[in-house]
Formats: sequence, structure tokens, C-alpha cells
Amino acid sequence: MPRQEDDAHAGTFWNFPSCSAELTMAAAQFDRQMTALKPTDDELLRGMLDGDEEAFATLYRRRQGSIYRFSLQMSGSPALSEDVTQEVFMILMRDSLTYDPTRGPLSAFLIGVARNLIRQRLGREQFYVSMEDDGEGALSDRFLAHDSPLEDLSRGEAIESIRRAVLSLPARYREVVVLCELQELSYSDAASILDCAIGTVRSRLHRARAMLLDKMRPEKKSEPADSVAQARCFA
Repeated sequence: MPRQEDDAHAGTFWNFPSCSAELTMAAAQFDRQMTALKPTDDELLRGMLDGDEEAFATLYRRRQGSIYRFSLQMSGSPALSEDVTQEVFMILMRDSLTYDPTRGPLSAFLIGVARNLIRQRLGREQFYVSMEDDGEGALSDRFLAHDSPLEDLSRGEAIESIRRAVLSLPARYREVVVLCELQELSYSDAASILDCAIGTVRSRLHRARAMLLDKMRPEKKSEPADSVAQARCFA
């Protein structure tokens, strides 16, 4: 006849799967609670307008990366991209009332501001970036794995070719490639940023893909999906 303490241990053992499931459910609930506690962009914006410096810092840390990447992918210039990123947040502090949450999320609004600033700079300065004139070395170097020198060189050349092809597109086509393919925004958000219909985004993207494939074909024949996958390496 088993002792009482053995029965207790046996009960604990056989109930272990149930305990594990309960712990998993508790962890999932905790994650949901933490997500719910995380302030939204709009809440951070309201805090910023009320003078909360930490709210501004949090919003800046959350969104500056995507603004910089968009600017870099549109212009090819780190210096210009840094300037645009800083100016976007200066405009947000100064003219935040121009943001209408019914027209799209704050993240799309900020990208839209960056887009306007870049178009102004490119138009005013007749700016077209040559990657050799970067001043900071080949940007692709920061994205190489360095497992094999030859593999790194091949990958770097592919990324460089794609970047050049994207930069050579007319602005209206470059925008949809950067937004939809590199930034991976929805057609709806892209349309909000570009202030056009979703159908216009689709048609421009279709045309841009064809143009990119045509530009890449002399250097490397590949399927459009392969080019897009490689392009995201420098997103």
C-alpha cells in the first residue's frame, strides 16, 4: 500500500501537464496586459503636446528608424536622411495639429512629412546621389555577414545593383517600391502617404517592378521576387 506522501507526489506528477498549460496561459495573458499598457503613438503625441519629454523621447525612438530608412532608400544619402529625420520631428512639435488621425496612423503621417521634405530637397538642390560620393563608405558593408569574403563581395554587388536601380527610378515609382516593398507598408497606408487612390499605388507598383526587372536584367537575370527579397537586405 503506497504511503500518503507517495500519493501526493504522484498527484503532482500527473497534474504537471495541466500546470504547464496554466503557466502558458498566464504568460500569454501577461504579454497581452503588457501590450495593452504600451502607449500608442497617438497617446505619446498627446503626452508630447502636454510637455512630457519622455513621451517625445519614446515616440522618437519608436519612429525615427523607419523615417531614416525611408529617406535613405529614397535619396541614397545618409547626411540628407539624418537631416530629414530631425526635421520631421521638429515639424511634428511645431505643426502637430495638422495630423488628422482619421486619415491614417501617425507613422504614415510622419513618412508623408519626410516624403515632402525629400521632394523639396531633391528639387531645390538638383540632388542625385552617387553611392561612391557617400563619404561614409559603401552602405552595403553594414549589412554583410562576413562569413566568406567572396560571398560577401557577391552579395554586396547584388545589393549595390538593386540600390542603384531603385534610385534611378522616377520619384513616383521609387516611392511605391520603397513604401510597399522595402518598408512593407500596406497599399492603404501607402495611398494615405502619397495622397492617391489604392488603385494608383497598385498600378505604379506594377510598373515599377517591370522597370526594375528591366534595369536588372543586363546584370543578373532573376525573377522579380528574387530581386525584391534581395532589396529588403538594405531596408
